[in-house]
Amino acid sequence: MAEEKKLPELRVNGIAGRVAASRRDRKCAVKCAIGDFARLLVVVVCGLFLPLAVVCQDNGSAEKEWFGNGVAISVTVHDDSGAPISSAASVKLLRGTLPVAQANTSQGSAALIVNRLGDFTVIVNAPGFREAQKDIFVNGTGSAQVDVYLRRSADGDKTIGVGARPILAPKAQEALKKGLEALSTDKTGEAEKQIALAMKLAPGNPDVLYAEGVLLIKARKWAEAQSMLEKATQIDPSHARAFSALGMALFDQGKYEAATGPLEKSLQLDSAGNSPIAWESQWALAKVQYKRGEYSESARLSQSALTGSHGKEPTIALLLAQSLTALAQYDEAARVLNELLRTSGETKEAATARRWLESLARDGKIQTAKN
Repeated sequence: MAEEKKLPELRVNGIAGRVAASRRDRKCAVKCAIGDFARLLVVVVCGLFLPLAVVCQDNGSAEKEWFGNGVAISVTVHDDSGAPISSAASVKLLRGTLPVAQANTSQGSAALIVNRLGDFTVIVNAPGFREAQKDIFVNGTGSAQVDVYLRRSADGDKTIGVGARPILAPKAQEALKKGLEALSTDKTGEAEKQIALAMKLAPGNPDVLYAEGVLLIKARKWAEAQSMLEKATQIDPSHARAFSALGMALFDQGKYEAATGPLEKSLQLDSAGNSPIAWESQWALAKVQYKRGEYSESARLSQSALTGSHGKEPTIALLLAQSLTALAQYDEAARVLNELLRTSGETKEAATARRWLESLARDGKIQTAKN
């Protein structure tokens, strides 16, 4: 009986032991699992951050290789006495034709930071002084010192503002000049060669973009010309020639309404009407107005363009005659056509004028067609 009484106690103690052992096993398993997870986490984190560190180092190396370590360019601006200028001056730094940094002087000094090495142009403007520029070459890291001396403007001199047109380097300027000369004499191949060189040397210069736009117009690539000339006018909103050519490119695409604005802007910029392109803009706008049915305005503009061209473009006279005919001013149209016959000799414009005169006479609009 005594043994039988011990059995439940032993059974209970045995169960409790197993439970305790089970708890210990679970705790051990949990600790082991936590340890394994921690070790795994360390491996994963290291695996994640190690490549990231390598990437960051690679990027930094590539950036240093591409940009260099940076150079602080200290510009001191002197007045005509040699002392640092007392008034504020604007200092602009160009790489080729593209601005890369700009600052105003304080007590005659300005600091500009560049991240590339090579050739730069420093341009300085100050009220009452002539614009000055200086070419520099940056060939190391750290800092560079530049001194610029200004000359006071004489009465009547025009001081160029900060928004002046970007300056062309000599090689680009020479290529542009040759390209425009070739364009004016219809030497298309030479024009393409020279303007392509200018575009390579100074792709952001508005004069170069204008020349490329004109070349594209001559090639009848009007949409491309429009894009090129729009860029030129955005860079230089005072470029009358670019606005004129843009209007012509739009006209050639049949965009008469859109062409009106740029052509009027070109004439507005040349309000005195003294530039060689004034009559070209007037002629182009006259064609636009004729297409729009504005015959009075077309006649006025074409008459002005005819006078300004000094006979260089006989087709202007044909446009004037068309406008006058549309206004039922037949005798005046006949006078213009007869003058064209007298001055143009045996040209296709003269043949057209003769044919129109005969048509006016046949329709009873004029008495006789003079030859």
